[in-house]
Amino acid sequence: MYQERVVSGMRPTGALHLGHYHGALRNWVRLQNEYPCMFFVADWHALTTHYDTPDVIEANVWEMVIDWLAAGIDPQQSTLFIQSRVPEHAELHLLLSMCTPLGWLERVPTYKDQQEKMGDRDLATYGFLGYPLLQAADVLIYRAAFVPVGEDQVPHIELSREIARRFNHLFGREPGFEEKALAAVKKLGSKRARLYLELRTLYQEKGEDQALERGHELLDQAQHLSLGDRERLFGFLEGSRKLILSEPQAMLTEASKVLGTDGQKMSKSYGNSIAMREEPEAVVRKIRTMPTDPARVRRTDPGEPARCPVWQLHQVYTDAETRQWAQAGCRSAGIGCLDCKQPLIDAVLAEQQEFHERAQPYLDDPSLLRNIVADGCDRARKLAQETMRDVREAMGLTYD
Repeated sequence: MYQERVVSGMRPTGALHLGHYHGALRNWVRLQNEYPCMFFVADWHALTTHYDTPDVIEANVWEMVIDWLAAGIDPQQSTLFIQSRVPEHAELHLLLSMCTPLGWLERVPTYKDQQEKMGDRDLATYGFLGYPLLQAADVLIYRAAFVPVGEDQVPHIELSREIARRFNHLFGREPGFEEKALAAVKKLGSKRARLYLELRTLYQEKGEDQALERGHELLDQAQHLSLGDRERLFGFLEGSRKLILSEPQAMLTEASKVLGTDGQKMSKSYGNSIAMREEPEAVVRKIRTMPTDPARVRRTDPGEPARCPVWQLHQVYTDAETRQWAQAGCRSAGIGCLDCKQPLIDAVLAEQQEFHERAQPYLDDPSLLRNIVADGCDRARKLAQETMRDVREAMGLTYD
């Protein structure tokens, strides 16, 4: 029904590391060439766990956006904005909270998991309980078709779908909906109208998903219809009422293969990360001091790459020929660990050189960065306001 838009966001944790790049940003760069993309800084979400240290958020916001641009996100192709600069997110969150069952939020897998992991913080707040609902509002307000997520975030997308479905069921009531939908069918023209009704029957009576897909394609081609008629026909096709909020699909992304310098998941809190714009001397030091296979006590001891954190980086950064050289040299003790690390150092430094070059204009002139974000916020807000007009009307909050 709506443009196949991709929406995703990140909490502002400051400068991003290589795990962020290979786990998310590289995928964003690819997606911006395939879909209209909206990427936002989730600064309100940062407050759900760091409400007592708000002083670091502003600096983190700008550092993170610079890293996005350094990674290759193109503001001419993608919309970059800050969540709190689009207050409609908060309004939709509030209105959705009126009709979202409490149990739906309590059952989100990450709710109790995060409480246990962050036991040093007081997370007995509504903001923390309600953050999955705010996440849903972040996506639903742009009527996103896809949300790129890792497997652990799929339950959040499923919750967003359930919330949209419930909202449409409760508030998609329109007086004379069926009569208006049938009148809209006639506007398709006799041939397309007949096909539309056949596909509707096949889907609703026989459950044929292919018929639903063909029905969507047919409506996508009917550009002459008004937005209201298109919404009615999509809802009528699926057997529901008027669709106000669309249900997003999870777009699964591969987990980052970049482990930290100690072999654990890369994280600043573990002290094992390499920042995207790390100083070259620090990159060299961090990789050269990485632990290797414990069996290689001496230079002449053979090792096994599978037991070595350095090997995980080889699988991300070096080509097949170099990996074969590293495997053979390690197992035969033909090369030392420092020899094995050098191609990695060269590859990471080459990658980071590009990051530094892309970031430099924004470091030299911060107004460029502010302008990009300001333009993105304006574009995002216009889309959000369109959705909120429909939401307010459906909930009887227009008072015209």
